[in-house]
Amino acid sequence: MKILLLALRSLRREWHLPELRTLAASLVLAVVSLGVVATLTARMEHGVLASAAELIGGDLGVSAPQAIPATFAAAGRQRGLAMTRTASFPSVAFAQQQSQLLDVLAADGAYPLRGTLLVGDVRGRQTIAHGPAAGTVYLDHRALTGLHRQVGDSVQLGGHDLRIAGELIQEPDGGELVAMAPRAMMNLGDAQQAGLLGEGSRARHSLLLAGEPDAVQRWRRWAQSVALPQGGELITPEQTQERMRSAFDRASAFLRLTALLSALLSGVAIALAAQRYARRKTNEVSLLRALGTSRGHVLGLLLGTLGGLALPAALLGVLLALACAQATWMFASQLFSGVPTVLPLMPSLAAAGMGIAVLLGFALPPLVRLADVPPAAVFRASLARRIRRFDVLYLIPAVVALALIWTLSGSATLAGILAASLLGVAVVAALLATLLLWLARRIAPGGHPALRLGMAALARRRGLSIVQATALSLGLTALLLLAVVAPALLDGWRQELPSDTPNWFVLNLQDDQRADFSKALDRLGANQLNMMPLAVGKLTAINGKSIDTLHFKDERAKQWSDRQLRLSWADTLPPYNSVIAGHWFASNPPTAEVSVDTMWRDMYALKLGDTMRFDVGEGQLEARVTSFRHVDWGSFRVNFFLLVDPMHANALPHTWLASFYLARGNSPALAGLSRAYPNLSLVDVDALLDRVREIVQRVTGAVRWVLGFSLLAGALVLAAALASSGQERRHEAALLRTLGARRGLLRIAAACEFALLGLIAGITASMGAMVGGWWLGRSVFHLKDFVPQPLPLLLSAFAAAVVVMLLGLAGTRKVTHTPPMRLLRAE
Repeated sequence: MKILLLALRSLRREWHLPELRTLAASLVLAVVSLGVVATLTARMEHGVLASAAELIGGDLGVSAPQAIPATFAAAGRQRGLAMTRTASFPSVAFAQQQSQLLDVLAADGAYPLRGTLLVGDVRGRQTIAHGPAAGTVYLDHRALTGLHRQVGDSVQLGGHDLRIAGELIQEPDGGELVAMAPRAMMNLGDAQQAGLLGEGSRARHSLLLAGEPDAVQRWRRWAQSVALPQGGELITPEQTQERMRSAFDRASAFLRLTALLSALLSGVAIALAAQRYARRKTNEVSLLRALGTSRGHVLGLLLGTLGGLALPAALLGVLLALACAQATWMFASQLFSGVPTVLPLMPSLAAAGMGIAVLLGFALPPLVRLADVPPAAVFRASLARRIRRFDVLYLIPAVVALALIWTLSGSATLAGILAASLLGVAVVAALLATLLLWLARRIAPGGHPALRLGMAALARRRGLSIVQATALSLGLTALLLLAVVAPALLDGWRQELPSDTPNWFVLNLQDDQRADFSKALDRLGANQLNMMPLAVGKLTAINGKSIDTLHFKDERAKQWSDRQLRLSWADTLPPYNSVIAGHWFASNPPTAEVSVDTMWRDMYALKLGDTMRFDVGEGQLEARVTSFRHVDWGSFRVNFFLLVDPMHANALPHTWLASFYLARGNSPALAGLSRAYPNLSLVDVDALLDRVREIVQRVTGAVRWVLGFSLLAGALVLAAALASSGQERRHEAALLRTLGARRGLLRIAAACEFALLGLIAGITASMGAMVGGWWLGRSVFHLKDFVPQPLPLLLSAFAAAVVVMLLGLAGTRKVTHTPPMRLLRAE
């Protein structure tokens, strides 16, 4: 207790010292930057999950090829969850002499629990509805057109006559952009009575639940702890809407990057300030040791002072983080509807813990080393500098930095790239500083007196000069990554979705309609037209073995095997596709070839040279896997998992899938186009594109906002690095003034010294930011064509050298004014 009281008294007495204030400010900034971004990311995560829940019709669910056991519903009722049951299956509807294959969803009256079901009446008015009543059915536009029916007419489905109660306009659909067959929705009881869900049916049953988040999570943990039905799987929001998920993943990565670099900058400032504080306390500690104070008591006094500083600073950081996070959410919350607005406390508290870990990790080594000062140092100051030069404790900052990178990055790739970039910068900066000091001894004797003094000062403080150069390089690298590279990455992301990105998809286009349809689009002013053939088939065998006899580790493989799949072909590799293994199709391959997306490769454990057999229409196609592709599914272009070589695919029965861009305000013209081609289905994705663009804009604002904390942290690094040798400079200035040196000469010498340090830091930082930015753009943010522009980075490097020189001169202004009498009195 006495040690704690002494520590608090020491803290109160020494609070005016710039080192302690730098420590406190660095800790506050670390906690605020980490807390704000963690809170914002957590809320964004809630938002994307809520949006995804609207796409599956509930918060959570379970599906299986047979009826869901009653125990799952009972567990939901025990937790107060609302429930709905559905079943999806293909079926054929009949109306007079017409027939139409349909993709049917049978649902009860509670469907959907989340999201919106829109139906249109005979007059075209849209209303929000739930599952159809008994004896009724909803049909989409394609089904109505194919059966030559309208709202109010009857169709036969499953042997029962059902009245068309409305046109199916919008439904929760799991994020599927394109439905292979026209959609229909009927009453679940009608489907059961018609025998459409009996033994041998191809129905997939689902139980969807919704309720309070805690209750949903409890049901989820229960469902994960019991055996699911055979072939069953949990339906989770995380599995849906991959295009939106990609956007939010990138958004989170940007925010984590800015917060992480801010925290690392704060850590560097903490380390430099702690080092200087330890040197300042050397005389006091040596006196305490000379008076008989044990090493443990000295260490306790130092750690108590550090703790007394850390706790209030961390608390202040938490309060500021919560306030800033709430203010930021007032803008970002416009992206979501129905997202809980309660301010989460845990991210900010966790940020406080991380901030204290940063403080301890970076400040502990010099303070622990200070406790080893021998008692005799009170008589001979040189003894205080003879403590062993390396201690295992100096690995703690590196371990803390790596742990922080790993914890906050959320990605092994991001963590590895950032750690490797910063480590490379530190090594290069240390080597350049060492080379400069080596050259100083050879060049300085023949140079200007001020240059000789500046380089001699660097050489005299060899270890400190290397530390300063390295710290400045790390700080400037982080700032350049945030100030130059991050905006360029965001611009690259925005350019992936330009204003003329295709916003309409067309289904069921026939061969003989292509030319006239293209001319009709030209008359409307549409552009970016892209057409690709579309064949519907089914995977039946791999390497000659029936798919039904094979077993795969990935549970999705069986589900995809039971589905209809989409095949396409092209002479050249489509945009936003890249071959990562194998080769693109030969011009005239002797046997059929297929190119496979990486998801299918992993799902079916495929290898180059494997064969795949497909049933397409009345025939079969067996193709050899000749390449694997990476597909950018967030590009909003027409993409396929499987592409077959055109020579063997042209004879397959197929329609065409088209995409095009048409400016807003052309709804009447598109309505006329739809009437002229009644067999076509037009899918509008403008709303989805707007959502992603809005996410990019919000993230851009958030990154720039968090950048403010990074700039403050960078200023602290500069201040700490330049002030770390202040005491030595005052001593040297007084000595030089005593020997007759003029103030102007001392100022020029200081300018040369700081300019050299800034030049080393600027050059190293620009190289590190360029390599790290390119690496991040390619590997983390998946921007294939992103290359950081060297000119802004080089200009920033020289500007950094000038800034470091000016800040150094401003910080040493009092040093050059030190009167000689001060040294004489000190001696």
